[in-house]
Amino acid sequence: MGNSERRTGAFVLAGGGSTRFGQDKALVEFAGKPMLARMIELLGNTSNDVKIVCAPEKYADFERRLVIDRWPGEGPLGGIVTALLHSRENEPACEWNVIVSCDMPFLTPDWMAFLTERAARSEAEVVVPYSAHGPEPLCACWRTSAVETLRPAFERGVRKVTQGISLLHAEVLDARDWKRFDSAGRLFWNMNTAADYEEARRVVDAKRD
Repeated sequence: MGNSERRTGAFVLAGGGSTRFGQDKALVEFAGKPMLARMIELLGNTSNDVKIVCAPEKYADFERRLVIDRWPGEGPLGGIVTALLHSRENEPACEWNVIVSCDMPFLTPDWMAFLTERAARSEAEVVVPYSAHGPEPLCACWRTSAVETLRPAFERGVRKVTQGISLLHAEVLDARDWKRFDSAGRLFWNMNTAADYEEARRVVDAKRD
């Protein structure tokens, strides 16, 4: 991991308001750990310095990992731009950044390793999986230099992550790439609502039985 460790930043996006969820989903417990801690552990396999992009005055328990979202409340694209700016300004050797949402409980270390290794060999500006539901931009790898396109677009009013991707040279990973990491058909499942959370917990509990 030595070479990729130097070249790959890792960020968990935890800036959402969790309005549909009813509580802060980054802190809900899942399989014995808060989701935020689970995601940090997951990304720790691909980078030795995992950061959390969040609004000010949140997650004091993770203080040394925090990167304050420059556009709090403006959606995940602002968090992605914040992460890329952080790498550009603080980690000159960081060419790629794996950036994931805090609410994806079924991502696996093997898949994340494949994603980051694929990005390290790519000529693209973003490497993004596509599932049956379409692009999965909140589990993607972004070249640090992509911020030179994304920040002006964001400042022009672009807010959808998929719109940001459309402005970049993207490499798409389809089912041929990710299916072998998705034995349960839930690799990119995310928990938008409390019902999603309960369903995810039922899946994990069923595996334990």
